[in-house]
Parts: sequence; C-alpha cells; structure tokens
Amino acid sequence: MNVAKRKPRRNNESNRREELLRVSAKLFREKGFDGTSIRDISAAAGMHSGSPFYHFKTKQDILVAVMEQGLAEGLRRTEEVMALALPPEQRLKELIRAQLGTILEEGSDFIPVLLYDWRSLTLANRRRIVALKDRYDALWQQVIDDLKRAGHMPGDAQLVRLLILGAVNWTGTWYRAGGRLSLDEVAEGCARLFLQGER
Repeated sequence: MNVAKRKPRRNNESNRREELLRVSAKLFREKGFDGTSIRDISAAAGMHSGSPFYHFKTKQDILVAVMEQGLAEGLRRTEEVMALALPPEQRLKELIRAQLGTILEEGSDFIPVLLYDWRSLTLANRRRIVALKDRYDALWQQVIDDLKRAGHMPGDAQLVRLLILGAVNWTGTWYRAGGRLSLDEVAEGCARLFLQGER
C-alpha cells in the first residue's frame, strides 16, 4: 500500500526534473550558461527560486545534465541509423539527417548547449562529457572509415568526420524551419557535397 502511494510522487519528481532540464536547456541556448541565473530557471519552470536545488546541487550540475541528455538523445538517434541495413553512402545521409533533427527539431536545445557552452564546464565535468561524446564520435567515424575503404570518401577520415559534424552543427545558427530547404534536403545536399570527391 505504501509502495503504491510513493509511485505517483516519484513520477511527479521525475517529471519536474525533466521540465527543469527542458527549460534550462532553452535558457542556456538563448542566454548562455553565464547569462542564465537559477532565478531565471525557476521562473521559467514555475518554481520557487530555490526549488531547482532539490534536484541539482549547483547550476553546473544542471549544465552537465543538459549536455548528458543531449548526447543520450543524439546517441539514440545515431544507433538507430547504425542498426539499419544501409550502404555506407545512404548511412552517411541518414546520420546527417539524424544529427540535424537532434539540433533543430522540437525540444532540440540540448546539443546546442553542448556546442556553445562547452567551456563553461569544470575540468572534471568536461572529462565526464568527453567520455560520452567519444562513444558518439566513434559511430560516426565507423561510417566515414567504411566510406573511405569503399573508395567513396577522399582525404583524412578523422578530418572528414570533424568537418562534417562542424558543418552540420553550424546549421543551428542559420537554419529556419519553413525556409527554402527542408531538413531532408539539407541532409541530402551535405552528404552529396562530402561524397563529391568520388565523382
């Protein structure tokens, strides 16, 4: 009986934590980590000013959790693409499309925070995030290496990965939904550009 009563409260706490991360990610993306106060986060989440500290010890802990959630979502999307039986050229396009979705679709504030507030992390937290990011990058590198072995990707494979991710991640600064290009068209164009060397 007591266990049954605890479940709704635990679920409610989990929902409040998720809401805190969502509004924090949005604020960090719009104002930057240093430009966002706990008071800003509390107000956006409809909480009292000290309430976030029930879920997180510091604002730095919120930043780490936001970045971890962004990487977890990006990793989930990437692993879904990797599980598909696709030729490497098509897999690259689908990976690019998945990354575009991670940074540009609804609720996509998490990865941009990682990209632009990286230097706000403490050294210890930076190492923690790097460990997750390395898993993410390794999947991308696998696809680039496959393309290179198949003769479809010229140049240094690691450099190509960095350039592709740099180009894709930068779309967050200029892409506007409802504009001239859809995300599918951006993914197609980007993949074609980097595979052009085989032609």
